[in-house]
This record gives sequence, C-alpha cells and structure tokens, in this order.
Amino acid sequence: MLRNYLLTAWKVFMRRKLFTLINLLCIVLTLVVLMVVASLLETAFRPSGVEGKSERFLQVFAMRMESPKRDSTSTSPLGYKLIDKYLKPMPGVERVSAVTMPQAVSVYQGDSVSELQMRHADADYWKILDFRLLAGRLPTAADDAAGRHIAVLNESSARRLFPGTPQVAIGQRLDVRGQSFEIVGVVGDAMHLNAFADIWAPITTWASSDYRNQLTGPFVALILAHRAGDLPRIQRQVETIANGVVHDDPTQWKTIRFWADSKLDLFARMTIGSTEHADSSASVLLAIIGSAMLVFMLLPALNLVNLNTGRILERRAEIGVRKAFGATSAQLALQLVVENVLLCLAGGLLALGATALVLAWLEQSQLIPYLEVDINLAVFGWGMLIAAVFGLVSGVLPAWKMSRLDPVHALKGAA
Repeated sequence: MLRNYLLTAWKVFMRRKLFTLINLLCIVLTLVVLMVVASLLETAFRPSGVEGKSERFLQVFAMRMESPKRDSTSTSPLGYKLIDKYLKPMPGVERVSAVTMPQAVSVYQGDSVSELQMRHADADYWKILDFRLLAGRLPTAADDAAGRHIAVLNESSARRLFPGTPQVAIGQRLDVRGQSFEIVGVVGDAMHLNAFADIWAPITTWASSDYRNQLTGPFVALILAHRAGDLPRIQRQVETIANGVVHDDPTQWKTIRFWADSKLDLFARMTIGSTEHADSSASVLLAIIGSAMLVFMLLPALNLVNLNTGRILERRAEIGVRKAFGATSAQLALQLVVENVLLCLAGGLLALGATALVLAWLEQSQLIPYLEVDINLAVFGWGMLIAAVFGLVSGVLPAWKMSRLDPVHALKGAA
C-alpha cells in the first residue's frame, strides 16, 4: 500500500513540474526562516562549547533595591562585596564566580591603539566556562592572590594585535588604562552572554581596591551546581540570601531582591519579565515564541491549501474512478495527505541545506560577533517535525474535501 502511495505521489509531482517547484519554494523559504530562528534560539538558550555547562549553572545579573521612605526603586548590577560576602560562601554548590560585564577599553601597543571589550574575572570563571585554550594557560587562584598583571586574549584579537599563530601573542605585553599586562593565554572566540569579550584580566589587577567594599557595581555572579537537579534548590537559596542582605545605607534601601536565573529565565526577565518577583515569565516567553512561529507557519500553509485544492481539483476524474471502484474517503484522503507530507519533507531536506548556507553566511558576515552556530541533530529533528506538521496543516483540509466528492459528480468534472 505504501509503495503504491509513493509511486502515485512521484507521478503526480512529475506531471506538473512547475506547480511542484512553486510548492517546494514556498515550503523551503518558510522552513529556512523557522530553522534559522530555531538554531539561534538553541544557541542562546541551550549553548554548547564554551557555555556547555549552562544546563547546571545560574547567573545573577542585577539586584533591585527598594526604599520605603521615598517610595522609589533602583536596579543595578552586583558589587564584588555582595558576591564575595553573600554568594561565594553558599553551601551545596560547586563554584561561584565574579565577573564584570564587557567594557570598552583602549589598548596601547607601542604607537598603535585598539579598542577591545574587556572583562575582569576571578579564577573560578575559567573553571565554570569551557573556553577552548589555543595557546598558553588560563589564570589561576594563585594569580588572583598575587595580583599578577596578566591577561588572556581571544583568537581574533590575538591575531589582529600579534599577527601569526596564537602562540606568538604569549609573553607579549599590552597597556590598558595605564597598566601593563602580560599575555599568558589565547582562547577561542565566543559570543555567548557570559563569555563574550576580547581580553580578560584578574579582578585583583584593578587599579583601586575600592571594589571590594561595594555592594553594587559592574559584576555578575555565575553559580555552578553539581547537578542540574540542584538548580531549583539553589534558586531558593539565593532568594533567601537576598532577603538577608543589608545595604550599606539601610535607612534608604531597606529591601534588596535578586534572583538566580537560567539562560532562558534571564532572557525572559530582561525582555518581558520583572525584577520584582521570582517568576521570570519564561513560560510566557516560550508561549510567545511558539505562537509566533505557528502563525508564521500558518500563513504560507493557508496559501498552500489553496494551491493544493487547485491541484486536487485537476484530479477529480481520478478520484471519481477510484471511488467508483470502491476506494473509501479515508483511503483517498490518506493518499492526498501522504503526497503533501512527502512534498513538505522533500522541502524540509532542501531547507536544511539552505539553512546551513544561511548560518555559514551569518558566521562569516560577523553581524553577530564571534557567532558559532550549527545545525545539530536536535535542530534537524525539529526541522523534519516542522516539515511534517506543515504538510499535514496544508494538506488535510483539501484532501478531506476532495475525498468526499460524489463519484458521479467527480467523473462529470463537477466539484
């Protein structure tokens, strides 16, 4: 039975090649957009590579302070004091790291000046994230304790500043904000939120030690759990810790709140959520993304319904003959749906190839700096599922309508 369906589908596709081509183009364009978006979302929410441990780490990006007297609020990144005093001693976690957000700095190399994005990070940062070390070494706790003026460059910056292999940059020196740093390591480029930077240096190389006494500042806390199942417990711990934080000026800022978020939770909180409560609105964000993708898929699907209806109308005589010889409406509907699903799956395979080309172009164009995104098995599976759903959505209605034609009317050419 299936073999007959496949043979019939192939003959139908070859009978009207232009119509088949138009259908394929519509399917491919739709699926390419959907799969490119799916690939970028997966890279953002479930990254591999440098943030491959993201399924078991959380990030605290900001704190919300409330003043009951002035009825005002203030939202700020964390200070080193808050991370060091309240979060690092937290029990039941593998590591807690303090790292600054990227800041633009002028880097002097003899008479030349370059603009780079710089982070200051502690030694735990290099153990939470899995940077690809290309040359040299990574900073250690001993470097932090000694306040050594060392730095790590990413690959692109190392090649730009010191042409040649990454090894050429090791041992070279750069001047940043009046301080001289020795390059001890070169790592692969990374565009992920917690890893994006051009140059890194230990926190203890800061020109002033005032950061140690500041509750607010330019820092982010990364918390690595032993297991992914520990994350809900750690989130509750962080919420409890926040309730116990005392501001340096408790009369002005009485209440302090902050939350430990996953990658998805953080994005949701920054876009549609709030810093007022623990719920990041991640479920709402996923519903919005899913609804948008569904609507985007339905629009061309409706167009394909009309195209498929026109194609099936041309086969009224065939449908009439098959019904006259005993074919049931269910059998005819299944045949027509199988044809449409096969066409959409073929479009899905073509779309996968086109998606790979689009993603490669995005990487080369540097529209998103240091972007590395691949079509993995998960995206391939979702692409095929989307193609199948696309075929069902655009094929069921015309198939059901035409399978119910009266055979006499169908043979006479009446709809």
